[in-house]
Amino acid sequence: MTESSAVGRPIGELVVGVLGGTGPQGRGLGVRWAAAGQRVLLGSRDADRAQEVAEQVAARAAAASGGVEVSVRGGSNHDVAGAADVVVVAVPFDGHAQLLADLAPVLAGKVVVDCVVPMGWDELGAYVLDVPEGSVTQQAAALLPDSLVVGAFHHLSAVSLEDLSHPTLDGDVMVVGDDRGAMDLVQALAGQLPGLRGVYAGRLRNARQVEALTINLVSVNRRYKTHAGVRVTGV
Repeated sequence: MTESSAVGRPIGELVVGVLGGTGPQGRGLGVRWAAAGQRVLLGSRDADRAQEVAEQVAARAAAASGGVEVSVRGGSNHDVAGAADVVVVAVPFDGHAQLLADLAPVLAGKVVVDCVVPMGWDELGAYVLDVPEGSVTQQAAALLPDSLVVGAFHHLSAVSLEDLSHPTLDGDVMVVGDDRGAMDLVQALAGQLPGLRGVYAGRLRNARQVEALTINLVSVNRRYKTHAGVRVTGV
C-alpha cells in the first residue's frame, strides 16, 4: 500500500468525491461540505443524473454558505473516484462490493471513507445484516488493498444533513481505521461540518460495532419521531 497524496495536505485543498452522491446520505454530506467551502464531486451510475443533482446541491449550498465559494460537480462513479483526492462511499449495501471491486484500480493510493451500513428490514423493524468480512468497512479494505480505508459518517441523519435551515449539526463522527494519517484527515473532514467533530473510535476491526449502532439509532428515530445522532462525552 502506498501512502495517499491527500494525507498531510490542508483539508481546504482537497477535492471530496462521494460515490452514490445522488442518494440522501451522499447528497446531504455533499451539500454540507460544499456550503463549508469544500470542493465536492457527486458520483452516480448515471452521470447525467449526477450532474443534475450537483447543480441543485450547488444552488442550495451557495444560498447557505454566507458568501463562501461553492464548487459542486457531478459525474459517473468511475470518473469521480478517479478525480477526487478523498472518496466517500455512500451507496446501498447490496451494491457495495461490486462497485468497489470494479473501482479498485482507480481508488489505489486514495483515502476511501466508507459510511455504508449493512441494514435489513422485516416486520420487526431494522436489523444488522451479516457481512462475511466482519463489517462493511472491512469488506472495503479487503477489496481495496492499495487504498487507505477508514470507516466514518455512519450516524449522521440524512434528513438533518439536508436541512440547511439548521446551519449547525449536533453530534460526533466515530472514526475507525488502521492508518493514523488517513484517520486524522477524516477527523478533520468531519470538523469541516459546523457542530461536528471526528472522534477516534478504534481500529478497523471495530467497525462492526460502529456500523451496527446505526440500526439502534434508526429504531430510536422511528419510536420518537426524531433524527438522533451520537455525542461522545468526556473527550
